[in-house]
Amino acid sequence: MLKHPFLNEEFIPDFMWFVGQFDVYDREETCGAMLEAYNPDDEQDRLELIRKYGLDLECLSYRHKYVLLSFLKEKLDDPTVDFQGVFDIEEDCAGSWPRGEWYNLKDPKGFFRDIYLLAKEKWKEDIQKAVIEDPSNW
Repeated sequence: MLKHPFLNEEFIPDFMWFVGQFDVYDREETCGAMLEAYNPDDEQDRLELIRKYGLDLECLSYRHKYVLLSFLKEKLDDPTVDFQGVFDIEEDCAGSWPRGEWYNLKDPKGFFRDIYLLAKEKWKEDIQKAVIEDPSNW
């Protein structure tokens, strides 16, 4: 069983691994100020956001990255997935996005598609390493 990188429990892939670093709650003056310059609906801004911040997951092993990428591919292929719902923040939840556009993206699925394509490119060597292993042994 693949373990969570910080907890002694099973690693469960989730969309927040890809967008959690954009949550600026209690970091509005630092991270928020830096990220609010980017519009997630603008293609060039979105790609730069993902490249600079969205895939900065050094805490994850090549196995975690493989599992996350497989999870994301599966979700992108599922027409019933509510990608905008990932960006919804419940009233009782401590969380906030750097700009208002995050709460209602023009193309939330496209945002995750861009993450998938860029992650495949950036994590190519990690994914190749994981593919030759048997995940049941993790």
